[in-house]
Amino acid sequence: MLYRPPMVPHERFVADPPELPVPAPGHSSPGTVTRADLLDITDQGIHLKAATTTGETLTASITASAPGVIRVRLSAQPDAAPRATRALTMVHPHPDATADVTINDDHIVIASGPLHAHLTLDPWHLRFTDDTGRLLTEQDRGHVDISGRCRTLPFGRSTVDGVTAYHDSFTLASDERLGGLGERFTPFDLRGRRVRMWNFDAFGAESDRAYKNVPLYISSRGYGLLLHTGSPAEFDMGQSTHSSVQLLVPDDILDYHVIAGPSPRDILDRYNQLTCRPALPPKWAFGTWISSGFIHDTQQRVMERARTIRERGIPCDVLHLDCYWQAEGHWSDLDWDRNAFPNPEQMLADLADLGFRVCLWINPYISHLSPHFEKAAKHGYFLRRTTGEVYLADAWHGSHPPVGIVDFTNPEATEWYTARLRTLLQQGVAVFKTDFGEGVPADAVAANGMTGTDLHNVYTLLFNDAVAQVTRDVKGYDLVWARSSYLGGQRHSAQWSGDSQCTFPAMAATLRGGLSHGLSGVPFWSHDAGGFNGTPDTVLYARWAQFGAFSPLVRFHGTTTREPWRFAPEAEDAAREALHLRYRLMPYLYSAAAVAARTGTPLMRALCVDYPDDPLAWQAELEYLLGPDLLVAPVCGPEGIRNVYLPPGHWVDYWSGRLHDGGRTVKLHSPLNRFPLFVRLGALIPVVEATTTIPDGPFPPITLVSWGGQGRRTVLTDVDGDTVVTAVREGDTLRVTVDGPAPITGVDIVPVHGLTPPTHVELHR
Repeated sequence: MLYRPPMVPHERFVADPPELPVPAPGHSSPGTVTRADLLDITDQGIHLKAATTTGETLTASITASAPGVIRVRLSAQPDAAPRATRALTMVHPHPDATADVTINDDHIVIASGPLHAHLTLDPWHLRFTDDTGRLLTEQDRGHVDISGRCRTLPFGRSTVDGVTAYHDSFTLASDERLGGLGERFTPFDLRGRRVRMWNFDAFGAESDRAYKNVPLYISSRGYGLLLHTGSPAEFDMGQSTHSSVQLLVPDDILDYHVIAGPSPRDILDRYNQLTCRPALPPKWAFGTWISSGFIHDTQQRVMERARTIRERGIPCDVLHLDCYWQAEGHWSDLDWDRNAFPNPEQMLADLADLGFRVCLWINPYISHLSPHFEKAAKHGYFLRRTTGEVYLADAWHGSHPPVGIVDFTNPEATEWYTARLRTLLQQGVAVFKTDFGEGVPADAVAANGMTGTDLHNVYTLLFNDAVAQVTRDVKGYDLVWARSSYLGGQRHSAQWSGDSQCTFPAMAATLRGGLSHGLSGVPFWSHDAGGFNGTPDTVLYARWAQFGAFSPLVRFHGTTTREPWRFAPEAEDAAREALHLRYRLMPYLYSAAAVAARTGTPLMRALCVDYPDDPLAWQAELEYLLGPDLLVAPVCGPEGIRNVYLPPGHWVDYWSGRLHDGGRTVKLHSPLNRFPLFVRLGALIPVVEATTTIPDGPFPPITLVSWGGQGRRTVLTDVDGDTVVTAVREGDTLRVTVDGPAPITGVDIVPVHGLTPPTHVELHR
């Protein structure tokens, strides 16, 4: 896939996707389903025999896969499955899901909860409505231009130059907005784009290339569509014609699930039921992660960094050691470089005494120069070429030696790899950064017989599953810090956005990627605060640090140091203040994170998740809600000026206490030590005294901060359970009742301009 402009050399990566063939002029029209015969009715739905324009007879079915979810399948064989299922299962239809089937001549209605599929057999046509009869979407019958040539691919199957792919098209309403499909760095609204499901080493965070693809999109009309495939499928989101979405799937089956809303929150909850629930990271993972950067590191320098962090009062819980904890040229063979780290066991113990966990960088590639390469190759632990030899891949774009790619379809290779990780975990390492994973070449062959094309996208799931499992076995928690992901990857509880440039536009693109990924079912996401490639100036570092401090997870990392004291004092101060505020808000953040893990509602979310009926909420792509009550608008330019859209309701400026009506845009100028932050009027925000580390056990004494002294109910979650807090305003008194273990010791009232605060506060346990 070309991603550079004309007159610029087009790099070819070893793991670029195979291009889908284009029919020659005069090629026959696509094979589309014209009619069907009903074969069987079951408790789950219907099974059919479908006829196409090319004379093929295919098998089709429309069934309930979960309450409020309807599955559509089309294939040559009734038992066909996506080829990726040879590696793992990504979608889990509910075994007890049932559908109500109503037949009236050749019109059939299949109902699953609030979602209804309406099918006409001859001619074939399928549409979806909610339980009130409101149209959500329907299959597009096909567009032809004035010359009669087909411009879209309706429901069916076609073969061009020996390549067979399934396809379908859906109508787009004139005002319909679309979001999701993974971590997209391009505009939040996907309409007008063509998106390929292929994980790239994107070499940046500002193009169509994505590290994390998720074949799920959500519509402003109140439905979602999940495509079950690991193939390099294409989503044409109204690009070929503004009137339709098209799916093109080079797999053995077309298998998709239409998911009822009406809100994105409902859709993500049902999506989780079909795939998996997100894993909740351990509490300390919500603290600050500070990296060595992509530079040579030593044991001495790590200890100096740790002591300096503590001396300067910078909140931090995790030190990340990047590539150079291993010998250069051997990456990633999982051996300490004993020249640079002569006694890692002692270092890990000393860092633990200072309150730090340690994260180590790894990837699933092993240099052919590593002393472990020969043994791994001999035992068949790497992907191979069709001729049988190890596939030596240039996964580093020529900047480092070629590598073998660990074959996680081979159980013995997985055990060999994870045994080496187990040793590191037992030494005291807390977590691994699972970098890369996008480098499986299309022409590689796996031990289970899969081609590289079929394995490419799901390989990252196998890699992260293996690392998460051994971490769980030794440490008891699910946590990896992953760059690549795919369908169901929300079970890998920490993901970050990859190698962004050190510019304000790149920061904005990174933010778009996070919001898009959240709308794809991934609630715990982060990025390289300060940008990755290059060195940020004072203003950019401060602004990106504020964005990081108010992201679901926060890490400082780049090709050069991101240690706060290496920047101008005003940048260090801005970063420290933002992190102190994050740590003070930790009971609020952790409670919101627990809700995200239970429901799939992203911790950092686009406004459309909470305000799906507000058209402007689908367009506000550079701001977000962090949990239920905080609205954050990172400053994405050097001038410090932001236009912030406030959704319906009433919002209080965190810094000034000024009250704003929602449904409008305000223009703000923020000095370097502040950024646009608003609190929902009436919110009850639990806070603690700011510290530099997060305790393993329950939070210390908590103060409830009432914004405006109004009635409200909220739930606090901690490691010892949930606490329900109810505030009731009666005249001049705010009566607060606490039911649960949280150590709430006081209530503060934030004065809000124009409102009279209560003069008395009663706290009842």
